[in-house]
Amino acid sequence: MDFKKKLLITAMTSSLLVGCAVPGSHLELDNKNIIEPEQTDTSTENSIDDRVNVYPLTTQLVGQLKAPKTQSRTNPSLDAQLIRYQYRVGPGDILNVTIWDHPELTIPAGSYRSSSESGNWVHADGTIFYPYIGLVKVEGKTVTQIRDEMARRLAKFIEAPQVDVNVAAFRSQKTYITGEVNKPGQQAITNVPLTLLDAVNRAGGLNTDADWRNVTLTRNGVEQSLSLHALMQRGDLMQNRLLEPGDIVHVPRNDAQKVFVMGEVKEPKLLKIDRAGMSLTEALSGVGGINELEADATGIFVIRSTLNQQAVNQGEQPINQEQQTSNQGTVANIYQLNIKDASALVIGTEFELQPYDIVYVTAAPISRWNRVVKQLLPTISGFNNLTEGVNRVRVW
Repeated sequence: MDFKKKLLITAMTSSLLVGCAVPGSHLELDNKNIIEPEQTDTSTENSIDDRVNVYPLTTQLVGQLKAPKTQSRTNPSLDAQLIRYQYRVGPGDILNVTIWDHPELTIPAGSYRSSSESGNWVHADGTIFYPYIGLVKVEGKTVTQIRDEMARRLAKFIEAPQVDVNVAAFRSQKTYITGEVNKPGQQAITNVPLTLLDAVNRAGGLNTDADWRNVTLTRNGVEQSLSLHALMQRGDLMQNRLLEPGDIVHVPRNDAQKVFVMGEVKEPKLLKIDRAGMSLTEALSGVGGINELEADATGIFVIRSTLNQQAVNQGEQPINQEQQTSNQGTVANIYQLNIKDASALVIGTEFELQPYDIVYVTAAPISRWNRVVKQLLPTISGFNNLTEGVNRVRVW
């Protein structure tokens, strides 16, 4: 009978080792073309360990990592631009020309029509037609320059003409506000200077999914990143800009402002960093806290890829593994928080998370052991049941 038991145990072990016979989400790789990674230098085989730094989180370290607080600043260069600003007429605009004491020239189309209806349309060649003087080149000129030229030319026909010129409709120049604003679309450039802050307010402000920190302004094919968080909430006017014709302001979604909380927490999930930022303590609170029965309080880690962080700061996509291996610098920093001491929660509150950070809470050693036992119990129970069955057969 001992031989039969050994034979039965051997058969069971063999069946467990056969992948096709075991249920579950096992993927077969037989007969597949498996591409092995090229190993050009055996000395760098384990170099990933040398390119990852681990830092215990302390009050001093958190103070060094904390980004300097944005201060309120003025913008003298923008102020100077606003003082010098003058609107320049373009094709599509409608001008309203007034010649005092000469109503026949001022309202030739009738007094019951609006200025935009009875005004002088700027044609595609940048000119308007006016009685007596014919075509007047107005494109690229200010209303003051147009007024002076028309007065000079009308002086040949009218004694001391008093000319006034204003824009009845601004139609030639536009800027575009796109993305996560309440009213995206085009906005006209007028004789009133239009700044970035004005454009966002005209668009109804930002919606709840907007990324306040990575707004882009594209001008003549050149893109620059601006922070509406610093501008609107911190008063940093250096982030403001005077918009020009053809500018595109894009407010992205906060999809890149995300962190991953995994491991021994109540509810592992992805969290979004809002415009106020997110600390490590806030992230743990957002997932219901750590699992008190399973978690190791000394093993709360924040894994931060230095390469991905550089890409996110530049508004780019995260770097892939091939790009990482081509860089010989540090690929990641790992920060460890020990919350066995209650004061450590203060450190977690001051530690600011960054996009694509991974917060991982490890399991306690006893929890890992219990899981191993839990996996073995079905097999042990089955073996005991099988043994009992064999003994019954032997009694019979």
